[in-house]
Amino acid sequence: MGEILDRMEPLLAMMPAVKAPEGHVHFKNKLAWTAGILLVYFILTNIPVFGLAASSQDMFEYYRALLAGASGSIVHLGIGPIVTASIVLQLLKGADIIHIDTSEIKGQIQYMGLQKLMIFVMIAVEGAPMIVGGFLKPDPAVALALFGGNSSILAFIIFLQICLGGVLVFMMDEVVTKWGIGSGVGLFIIAGISQALVNGFLGWTAVTDAYPTGFFPRLFAVVLDGANFIQYFGADLIAFICTIGIFLLIVYVESTRVEIPLAHTQVRGARARFPVKLIYASVLPMILVRVLQANFQMIGLFLNNIGITFLGEFQGQSPVNGLMWFLAPINHPTDWMWWMPNYVGTHPPWEVLIRLGIDSVVMIVGGAIFALFWVKTAGLDSKAVARQIQNSGMSIPGYRRNPAILEKVLDRYIPRVTVIGGVFIGLMSVVANLFGVIGSVSGTGLLLTVSITYRLYEQIASEQIMEMYPFMRTFFGKE
Repeated sequence: MGEILDRMEPLLAMMPAVKAPEGHVHFKNKLAWTAGILLVYFILTNIPVFGLAASSQDMFEYYRALLAGASGSIVHLGIGPIVTASIVLQLLKGADIIHIDTSEIKGQIQYMGLQKLMIFVMIAVEGAPMIVGGFLKPDPAVALALFGGNSSILAFIIFLQICLGGVLVFMMDEVVTKWGIGSGVGLFIIAGISQALVNGFLGWTAVTDAYPTGFFPRLFAVVLDGANFIQYFGADLIAFICTIGIFLLIVYVESTRVEIPLAHTQVRGARARFPVKLIYASVLPMILVRVLQANFQMIGLFLNNIGITFLGEFQGQSPVNGLMWFLAPINHPTDWMWWMPNYVGTHPPWEVLIRLGIDSVVMIVGGAIFALFWVKTAGLDSKAVARQIQNSGMSIPGYRRNPAILEKVLDRYIPRVTVIGGVFIGLMSVVANLFGVIGSVSGTGLLLTVSITYRLYEQIASEQIMEMYPFMRTFFGKE
């Protein structure tokens, strides 16, 4: 595999990339770049795909909050290709199928180039089934007016548009990563889910009954009308309590950490602490797990649309039987509370419990596994952290200043905390999805938003500190 990568090196070096800043980017400029990209993202979500029929389906309807983007817009694919490419690359690297030493400059160039190549491949791989499977349908009137009724040409134009949107999302993610604060993936997730939460709290539209869907408008309407409170507002009240509980718990857990004392070898009395958070790998592994499930459901839905139903049948975007139903994630109380009158399924309790068990195992075990993979590939493992501490001129008091010794000390904490954090986030996602949250977002989506927002706040704080004390940029690896 190493020889293949060496031969592919000219191709990988040609992958389009956003030019990295040559020097330090001022904090205000980073804020400006981040805000600008966020504005462009919202503009793109409101640009509809040209020639798309109104009867088109959203293949990722139940994952839209996690994948960002907007159904039927030019950014229809959202961050799906980026995350899927990361999953594939992490699995290949974790299984030692691809041998790339990311501690060296050459290995970093190869890995980044291969990741970009994989993203472009995934844009086409995820976009093609939407056209071939009949999810994104060309408008017959537009096809007749422009191409004499040839819908194949219009379908290809729709495919090119969503591929262009996928490339734009990827490039915007790179801009935020290199010139802004945080990452584009996290920023787009926050934007999409925050918008859905606002609608969930304040939406005035009535959908399933005579009352608004928004929490506060629905509360006032039900109370003033004198309707049955439990029947029309019970589920919303449970979702509200779960939403507040998740918010408070994640903020508390994000501040829970093991702190390793550090001392500067040259500046006497200069001390610091390296924090190993309980959620050390952040919540990004949960995105990987959910996107993996989304891609698997996409395969089943695609096969169903072309008449192959051995994996299960679908009604709309929802599986109703077969293996796909058992492997589908639980996103709402109505998916599993068979004793409630608003239960949407027809399956017996024992099948519901099996599905619930499968979803729990996938989330918890998958969270732990992807957390380990993420820490390794993102340069957060013991070896990378030991090298970072060594380069900063710091050391652990009582231990010889040697990267190998530092790595052994960090190995006592980082791998264990990574697994514990991955399991905890997986468990929290399951609980949040079981009881539901406010708005048209899943419990996992809310979990990701709160955690990403908290980390973004911490990063903004650290950026401000580094503006005040430039010498700290060396320790944080910014220069």
